[in-house]
Amino acid sequence: MDRAAQGIVAIICACAVWGLAPIYYRLVTVPPMEMLAHRTLWTLVFFGILLAARGRFGAVPALLSGAQRGRIWLAAAIVSVNWGLFIWAVKGGYAIEASLGYYIFPLVAVVLGVIVLGERLSLGQGLAVALAAAAVAVLTWGLGVAPWVALALAFTFAPYMLIKKGVTAPAMVSVTAEVTLLAPFALGWLVWLHLADPAGGAFGRDAATTWLLPVTGLITGGPLILFSWGAQRVRLSTLGLTQYLNPTLQMLSAVVIFGEPFTFWHRVAFGMIWAGLAAYSLESWRQDRAARNALANAAASGTAL
Repeated sequence: MDRAAQGIVAIICACAVWGLAPIYYRLVTVPPMEMLAHRTLWTLVFFGILLAARGRFGAVPALLSGAQRGRIWLAAAIVSVNWGLFIWAVKGGYAIEASLGYYIFPLVAVVLGVIVLGERLSLGQGLAVALAAAAVAVLTWGLGVAPWVALALAFTFAPYMLIKKGVTAPAMVSVTAEVTLLAPFALGWLVWLHLADPAGGAFGRDAATTWLLPVTGLITGGPLILFSWGAQRVRLSTLGLTQYLNPTLQMLSAVVIFGEPFTFWHRVAFGMIWAGLAAYSLESWRQDRAARNALANAAASGTAL
């Protein structure tokens, strides 16, 4: 298996774990805030062990005390909101909306790039953004209420990725720094739950739940490692296409396993989103191909000279 094929397999595995994560969060009957606290702490444990084993844990306090500490604090706050919203949505019967949020997130990121970074929209990107906006409008009209969960997830994850774009540390180090900042709040919440009511905390209540809770660190951190490793080995256009596996599996889990209603208006809105993502992916592929051709031409010209 060549380098690119290894990267694709790693990314597909990462997206599959993320996409099927709603099944885990539905299976473990723990309140959303308590689950969020465990997700934070067990992610810290998972990454902390890996970084310590590689002798790189010292990079975490260096990042937290360095010039980028403000970005890390902001990223930690935003990702905590995003994780909490996702867990609440899945447990509350809004898994379809959650999947919609991760479908439209790349298009929200494009808009943020224009507003914050001054990037220019290509024709394909503009079409994709317009279709996404129209899909949200159609769903709001048809259901009589805006898809607030989807919008909240998209508009928290996109700024998070924008902030992380300016962080020079590796993904594992930066995420460990983020959960390190969040850990005191998470631990304080769990201690309060256990002290306020002996039956209030899930950890230690029964063997099954106690063993299942640490899994949240694995399904958060493991895919991130696979995705980061795979992203270094594939083209940008390929990377963009594989990421849609995550919300697709989330949507299928919501409809097939959870039995959430997938109405006519959902079908129309999702169809428009998929059309927008197709235009976005085609444009990404075209830009990637143009960049590679320009690089090849430059190399050929240098050889000729």
